[in-house]
Amino acid sequence: MQKWIITLGLTVAVAASCTREAGYEIDRGTFGNATLNNVQVMNGELTYAQILSRRFAADVPSQINFAFNSSQLDASAEQILLQQADWIKQFPEARFRVYGHTDAVGSTSYNKSLGLRRAQVVVAFFAQQGISRSRLEAVVSFGKTRPLVATPNRDRRNRRTVTEVSGFVDGNPQTLDGKYAEIVYREYVESATTLSIIQEVEATGGAE
Repeated sequence: MQKWIITLGLTVAVAASCTREAGYEIDRGTFGNATLNNVQVMNGELTYAQILSRRFAADVPSQINFAFNSSQLDASAEQILLQQADWIKQFPEARFRVYGHTDAVGSTSYNKSLGLRRAQVVVAFFAQQGISRSRLEAVVSFGKTRPLVATPNRDRRNRRTVTEVSGFVDGNPQTLDGKYAEIVYREYVESATTLSIIQEVEATGGAE
């Protein structure tokens, strides 16, 4: 009798622990966001540029860092910028802005100039990758006024540039409405074409 009571108690405990709301396993806090985004867009609370900017920040690192008192790109920064450039090329309809930042060491005027130089270096790097400068809006420098880490000392995390989507190319302001899927699909089709060419060369024993 005692054994049966213990078993029953365990059964009740397990049943209680398994009682969850429907959708518990699949809901990670984003359930219903698609509907929410649609409503916000229709109400003007959320723009297509903001949606694209969020995706950019989620898909690739949006910032790089610099050595103290420097606007030179190191290898790590260049690798991140290459990722950004590849992403930017997928959306020729979008415009981008680069923000330059510094840490708190130095005067306000000097740091503003340094932040501007850092942002300009990034814009120049994008241009070298074949991205039109007309898509890179006027570079803005915040100097040392928006630190990631509030400290008066040197801090690499504050010495950075941040790349963001700022809008759309003139004459194409609403590209991401009904044609969004077409834009996303474009790079997929091109990659498949490239793969086919590679396979053909390998099959025919072409040169490297």
